[in-house]
Formats: sequence, C-alpha cells, structure tokens
Amino acid sequence: MAQNHVAAPLEDVNRVVDLTLDSLDKAQTARIPAGSSRRGNNPVLFLVGNSTMRNGTLGNGNNGQWGWGFFEHAFWDENKITVENQALGGMSSRTYYNKLWPDVREALHPGDWVIISIGHNDNGPYDSGRARASIPGVGHDSLNVTIKETGVKETVYTYGEYMRRFINDCRKAGAHPILMSLTPRDAYDPQTGKIVRKIHTQWLQAVAAEEGVPFIDLNEISGTKLDGFSKWKEKYYFYQDHIHTSRFGAMMNARSAAEGIAASHNPALKPLQAMLRNLALPTEPVKREAGKPVVWFTGDSTVKNADKDENGMWGLGSQAYTIFDKKKVVCCNAAKAGRSCRTFLNEGRWERVYNSIEPGDYVLIQFGHNDIGPIDYDKERGEIPGAADTCHVYRSKSKGTYELVYSFGWYLKKFIDDVREKGATPILVSLTPRNEWSNGHVERRNDTYGKWYCEVVEATGCKFVDLHNIAADYYDKHCGSKEKAAKYFNHDHTHSSLLGAQTNATERHPQPAGEVSEEIKTQDNESTTLILASLSLGHIAVAGRERCRQRADFGPPRQRSLHEGICRPYAAYLCEEGAAELVVDTCRILRGTHGALRHRPTAMLSRLYRPVGRFPPLGTTRRHHHHRCRQPVLRPDLS
Repeated sequence: MAQNHVAAPLEDVNRVVDLTLDSLDKAQTARIPAGSSRRGNNPVLFLVGNSTMRNGTLGNGNNGQWGWGFFEHAFWDENKITVENQALGGMSSRTYYNKLWPDVREALHPGDWVIISIGHNDNGPYDSGRARASIPGVGHDSLNVTIKETGVKETVYTYGEYMRRFINDCRKAGAHPILMSLTPRDAYDPQTGKIVRKIHTQWLQAVAAEEGVPFIDLNEISGTKLDGFSKWKEKYYFYQDHIHTSRFGAMMNARSAAEGIAASHNPALKPLQAMLRNLALPTEPVKREAGKPVVWFTGDSTVKNADKDENGMWGLGSQAYTIFDKKKVVCCNAAKAGRSCRTFLNEGRWERVYNSIEPGDYVLIQFGHNDIGPIDYDKERGEIPGAADTCHVYRSKSKGTYELVYSFGWYLKKFIDDVREKGATPILVSLTPRNEWSNGHVERRNDTYGKWYCEVVEATGCKFVDLHNIAADYYDKHCGSKEKAAKYFNHDHTHSSLLGAQTNATERHPQPAGEVSEEIKTQDNESTTLILASLSLGHIAVAGRERCRQRADFGPPRQRSLHEGICRPYAAYLCEEGAAELVVDTCRILRGTHGALRHRPTAMLSRLYRPVGRFPPLGTTRRHHHHRCRQPVLRPDLS
C-alpha cells in the first residue's frame, strides 16, 4: 500500500461517524448550489469545512448538534456580502478537495472570499473504509493508494499540500482565501488543565506564512473562552460527543470566527472587515454609579409588568428602591412579561444581562410561572420538568425548527454559573404564589417548582429567597380566602396589583410586637453562623460557614464574647433553644454598627437594604423549629 517513508496517518481520536458513504449524494443535494446566494455583483463568503461547520445531512440541528456556519451570517452585512455554508459533515481536506471543491471552485468570482477550516477528519486509514486521511504535516510527500473496497486508485498528499491547492485554486479565480484553524474539542490537557489545542494550527500557520494568506486562529480564540468556563458549562457547548457542538458551541465558534477576522492586522482583510456587523456584545442598559454595585432583577411579569398605572399590573422589581438604598446600590430590572427561563435565554435577554454584569453585582433570578407550558407548540416556552441536567431535541410544530431543550433546573444552574463566572453573586427567588385556594390555604407548588428550586440550591449552594412560601404564609394568615387576597392581584390570579408587588418586594405590614422570625439553621463540620436581614416579607436568612466566635467583630477581635453587650440576650435565647448561632439585630446590621461577616457577599448585600422593622425583645420570643439543610431555605415565621 504505502511507501515506508510516509508517516502513519493520525489516530481517529474522535471516533465519530458523521455521515455514511451512501448518504453523501443526499447531503450534496441538500446544500444550496454553490454561488446561488450571490446578490447582484456582491461577493460571496464561502465556508469550506466539515461537521463542525455544517452538521448533519440537512444542517438544521435535528440531532441536537449544530455547525458554526449556520450562525455566521449574523455577523455580516448581507447588503454587501452573503455567507454561503458549503461545508459537509464527514469531510476531510482530502475528500472535500476531491468531491465537493470542484463545484465551489467553479462558482468563485473575482472578489469572493473563502474561509477554509477543515481537518478534524484527516485521520484513519489511507486506503480503506472512508479513506479520508491526509499525510500529517505540510511537506510535499505523496502516497499512491488503491481503495480496497472499490479498487479506485488515488494519490494522497499532505495536509499542507491540500491547503496549498485550495489557495492556488482561489487565486486563479480571483478570490481571497483565508486559512482558519479548527474548532476546539471537548478535551483537556492533563498538564495544563486547559482545552487541548489542535496540531493542525501549527500546520495552517506554516502554510499561511509560506503562501502569504491571512490566518485566523479560531482554535485559540474559542479555546480561550472555554478555558474560562466551569467544567460544567464547558460540557454543554458540546452534545453527544467530544467534537460536535450544541447550539451554544456553534454560536460561540461563529462569533469567534468573526472576532478573529475583525481583530486581524493583516491589511489583506481590510475590505472584508468593512463588511462585518453586530460584533459588539449586546448589553442591558444600566446607569452605573461609581462605588455602587448593581442589583439585577430577572424573571417574568411578576417581576416586571406595566408598572405605571396605579390600578394596573405591577412586578415586584418596580419596588426595588423600597428594599434597597439608592445611596448604596443601583437597581436594574431586566425581567420581561411572558418569559420562561428558556425564552429569556433564547431571545438573548439573558445574554444582555450576562454581558453587563460586573464583579460585585447581585443578580436575582425568578422564573416558573411560564415554564410549565408546552415545549413544542403554542408559545413554546416550556421546559423539561425537574432539576436534573437532562435535555432532548424537540421539533417546533409551527416553525418546523429544532431545539435542544433542557430542564427547568438546568436553566437555573446555567444562570447561576454565568453570574459566578462574572464575579457576581446569584440569588434564586422562588416564584410568587397564585391566588388559587384549596381547603382554606393558598396554593403551594412545593412538589414541583418549589422542590426544584430547593434541589438547585442543594446542588449549587446558591443563596435562596423562598418568596413562594413567604408570600403564601402571609396570605394564609392575613387573608384566609381567595376573595380577601384579591386586592393583592390584578386582572387574574397571577399578576400582582401595586399592593401585591409591594407585598412581594418588602414587608408592608408591621409585625405585631412580641414576635421573632424563625431561626433557620445550616450546619457543617465546624460551626454555623446566622444573620437575619430584611428582604421580601420579613427577613432573609443568610448562612455562613465561619465560626461565630471568630467572625463576630463587635469590638476589637476577641475582646468581646458573644454573650456580652447587644448579643447577650440573643445568645442566651439561642443557647436555651439548643442552637449555637448568633442572631444580629437587623436594623443594626443595616445601619452598619455591626461588622459580622462583612466579608461575605450576601452579608455585604444585606447592608444595602433599607432599614425596616425591629428585632423583638427577648422576653417576647417563643420557641421555633430549626430547619436543618445544607443551604439556607429562607422562610421567616410571619405568624
């Protein structure tokens, strides 16, 4: 078969069958004819690649995998240039040049551009099976082979030689070739802990320098982005295997390709750079003020509604400055009526928030009212029930498009992970209860969404405000019926009136004297700490993991005991109750007279609250049940 001096082919590390040989004809007819996207005398940007650029026979995501060529057009001015994805899954540089390139070559006009990013499949046998391997390297070696299954004779060249042939053909047609390195794989280098970089990058750089053509290092641009993600987040940029991307991964690679062209200093790319658009990351408008963090509100109509007519519908985010002090914080309500986690993400609303978050910010995340709807018809905003990391490909019954849909809990985890990645603090807020009653009690969704919120909290350690049960407790006590609770709602049983929004945002009804909020415990191997601060209908409980005696700094360190000064009555009460926590007067925390746990993000947030209410005196307290869980479930006692 082979001359002994020719290097062995690369190992097929992907071990993925993109296309069977008998589907090639079908796949070729599924692509638009080469050059057919041309508008008048405008140039065409041709994309040459494999399944990472165009996945599946139809390239429409019906298998949950997408190629980045599907999304590349979003970054180009279609009045100046059209993007034509002529890639095909399963192709190597060798098989593409022999089978698909002739049609593209014939369609080239002077002034066209060709991005060549192919090489994932340049491996395996030279002369059998799919017979798509090229000789490793950029030399001028060649190998005469006879395909075992067909008897067809063929000369195989090096990877670099196929690149040179693409380049020469483009130049003959007056087109401009661009070599672009491959998309990264879902594989980590054990030595560096970073995404593995492909050896093809070095070969492409060498050929580009030799031939004097632009080179864009897509492998490095996208690889660097993946390096900055958590391992959990990096995984969902791929689907089913280690090479093919999900919609998230394909969109990332499409942007990386455009960003690489825009950032290039090669003067040959200036005409192409002038045709780029939409490169700026979309952001949410917010007027930041020096020294003030931003508290972001995300969610649906219960967080943001019309918020203008006193007799209309209001979201709790409209009452942000009844909770937070304007002198200490900036609030931005990015919620949108009618949205679920899924549609908030798909419409780009989360992306705008994500791109706008800065270290030290806080992001409140509340969804659930619209997430229960149908997945593949009607408004198509439903998700898979549950909190597990599950997903499934669904086909839209109205649009015929495909989407990889995840669970409700998965979307929450994504939001949490994104916020932490930006150095901000995520806070989950469970959905508001509806004005639906049974047996004298308002509805509770603790067997569905309430449960899934808690499971996400358990899995992520995210701070949690259980507004669903806080508000339900309030309605049960102060209303007792649907009719009496109606004043808190408007138009229907879900949307809040102004009073309802105020109630959901902050305690508008003073607690009777002689009552104390429920102490909610978290416990680890060392000790526990508890701070109660005002948020929503009473108090937010924030649990830390440092020892009380080490972190309480009401005076010089270790100069005061927990049983001295203002702490004395509360410490006595908690000891009596069998709890070793420290409870700090809410108002005193808010006024900054206490410094306990000031280094902790949520404690810092608590100091931004407006002072409301007062902690009751010890003599009027009563015994309470102490909840024990890994993470705080914030449910004050409003009885």
